[in-house]
Amino acid sequence: MSSEGPDQPVHAPYGPLPRGGTVRPITRWGTPVMHRPQQQVTTEQFGSDALRALASDMVATMYAADGVGLAACQIGEDVAMFVFDCPDEEGERWVGVVCNPTVTVPEGKGRNLDDGDEGCLSYPGAFCPCPRPDFATVDGYGLDGQPVRFEGDGLLARCLQHETDHTLGTVFGDRLGNRKRKKLTKLHDAAASDYPQEWPT
Repeated sequence: MSSEGPDQPVHAPYGPLPRGGTVRPITRWGTPVMHRPQQQVTTEQFGSDALRALASDMVATMYAADGVGLAACQIGEDVAMFVFDCPDEEGERWVGVVCNPTVTVPEGKGRNLDDGDEGCLSYPGAFCPCPRPDFATVDGYGLDGQPVRFEGDGLLARCLQHETDHTLGTVFGDRLGNRKRKKLTKLHDAAASDYPQEWPT
């Protein structure tokens, strides 16, 4: 997944993304923090300089890696939070920060699956079809503890589900069958030389 860049007009219903952070190396699949549920942001942490600084680093890293979303665990932090800058089905860009996210997707007759390609900055260079509902709603909290809600279709729906998964210790490869997972691994290994361990710093 790639971003169109931070300087285009965006929908930011809860304010702009925090800026001025430091680009950090992306944490890779296989690192323990990537495969366990993340610690919930506490009341004491909301509104703190430390939480805002972490979010700023996440935003800087996401843009440096040409991503459309990034969870805290992807820079090695055990915090249930993600940032995103992602277009919906109509190409409208949405940005936000979500702490302690919960995702809701349609069920029953309203549920339609999108079998589009998916990738992960923590497993760079590899993309594979991953069926997901084509609409998603995420509820959570902003950096100051205010309730936030984002919803949408297209790539935005996939992004909201993918990033919430990260806060639960799930990588999208966990959702693939063995055959697709083997293909994903081959693609990742073939591109490994393009993504050194310190990437994207």
